[in-house]
Amino acid sequence: MLPARPFARTVLCGLLAAALSLPVIAAEPAWVTKSNTNARVLLNVLAKYSPESASNLGVDGYDEQIMDLSRDQFEATNRDMRAAIAELQKRLRVETDSKVKQDLQILIDKAQDQLKTSALQRKYFMPYHDLTRMMFGVVRATLDPRIPKARQQALLVRLDKYTGLAKGYRPVTELAQERLQERLKANKNLLGPYKGEIEQSINDAPTLLKGMRELLAKSELKGWEPRFDALEKQLTAYNARVKTEILPRARSDHRLPPEVYADNLKNFGVDISPQELISKSLTSFAEIRNQMQITANLIAKERGFRNADYRVVMAELKKQQIPTEQVMPLYAERLAALEAAARQQKVVTLPERKAVIRLATMAENAAQPAPHMSPPRLIGNTGEYGEFVLTTGMPPDASGKRLVFDDFTHQAGTWSITAHEARPGHEMQFAKMIETGVSTARAVFAFNSVNVEGWALYAEAEMQPYEPLDGQLFALQARGMRAARAFLDPMVNLGEITPEGVKVFLMQDVGLSEGMATQEVQRYTFRAPGQATSYFYGYQRLMETRQAAEVALRGRFDRQKFNDFVLAQGLVPPALLRKAVMEEFVPAQQKGAAN
Repeated sequence: MLPARPFARTVLCGLLAAALSLPVIAAEPAWVTKSNTNARVLLNVLAKYSPESASNLGVDGYDEQIMDLSRDQFEATNRDMRAAIAELQKRLRVETDSKVKQDLQILIDKAQDQLKTSALQRKYFMPYHDLTRMMFGVVRATLDPRIPKARQQALLVRLDKYTGLAKGYRPVTELAQERLQERLKANKNLLGPYKGEIEQSINDAPTLLKGMRELLAKSELKGWEPRFDALEKQLTAYNARVKTEILPRARSDHRLPPEVYADNLKNFGVDISPQELISKSLTSFAEIRNQMQITANLIAKERGFRNADYRVVMAELKKQQIPTEQVMPLYAERLAALEAAARQQKVVTLPERKAVIRLATMAENAAQPAPHMSPPRLIGNTGEYGEFVLTTGMPPDASGKRLVFDDFTHQAGTWSITAHEARPGHEMQFAKMIETGVSTARAVFAFNSVNVEGWALYAEAEMQPYEPLDGQLFALQARGMRAARAFLDPMVNLGEITPEGVKVFLMQDVGLSEGMATQEVQRYTFRAPGQATSYFYGYQRLMETRQAAEVALRGRFDRQKFNDFVLAQGLVPPALLRKAVMEEFVPAQQKGAAN
């Protein structure tokens, strides 16, 4: 998940890191219908330059199309993006509906941000494509059981085009290499990708290729074998060239140019400086750590532990690892307990349908090491479900060593991650959004990590009081990790701490396993520099809004109504959410109390 990726893939990768589960879809309000017509202007640009992303979102008509690497698309993309902005600005000038106007501004802001990001990537970096990881994403998304069988057949057409077996097409591996050499010829001083990223890509490639073959073998597609054999051969050769030609050019310094890192933060939704973010999160981490120690003292006394240091207490609790065959049943129990507490305590309105949790495959571990939700289509969805995917560790490295996570497979560690990824976290967030008929602008183009992850961390905090004491300790650990991310990510990108120093801090002071700490370092340095800060910042902004509503309403504040209202807004930016709460929710509650 790199900022170097084009707009369409940037949007898609953000979506893949989040939770989504859709209930029965409500009738679409009139303002949403009008807004979605406007969103089509930008969706058309997305579909033209990244049809794989468009079809994954649910846009019809692009299942058999592939990205065009036959020529440099930079100028053409910018031209179409500027034309889209001009059209959207024209519509904004005459629009009278306040919500449609807000959505038009969301669309314009997203397109303008992309123009800036594309210019920065063009200025600094050579165009490197991790094609094996990209192809795995396409295969996995297309063969997802939630996708209709008829649409899955399109994968065969795409494989023919990727491999050059289709008439008029050449292997995408050759085209990617040509575009790389073209840009290097134009500017020999372009920065290469970070060395650690290339090494990880080379290391993960066999696992991802195996994962693709397994997915195809389980599918009902006929005649995939020769197509995939050709693709596998081409990707293997491409990865060999990456090792011999790109790896020597890779930069040893993980740090991004300052304006690129600042742009990353903005795209993820963080609108303050790295220095201010560091200051806020350092203070917050210290306060959370104090709460962790208080809770650890209570647990040590309760269980007779001789050493009450929170690090030691967490290490002792982590020893209660769950046998593999009992992991999923235990998570089902945790989900049921959280749902019961949410209903009894009136935290949020829950649906009656079940949420889905499953263990990740080895290839999914390689593609996205952290636990996550796998979303169904966002557009044209007819009731497909989302899945909470529980990852189990890092893929084996070049020596065969595999770093297994122990962070989510012990008794106490199962509570908070379930609240975050399932209910009342991400799963509820997106389900409620679709239930209330949220527009494409708010579901897709307003999607950034601050708007998404703030709710999930808030959901963890909402459920913490109703968890057992050991669960509460690891809920605090999870919140402390998010605060630590918000200073470690900018510090490592500003050169104030080394990647190894980050790993040591996460293992010793936060209590993460080596595998979890390793994937965190990768996240900060090359998977998604800046993204990890969004959890802390989004949570803070949401808590500010809630507290403002509580101050305004005092005894009339209703937590369940507030949480339902927040979810119904979709993925609006914090400032827009604050405006909606103070100008719509608070007056409505005051009026209701007066009546």
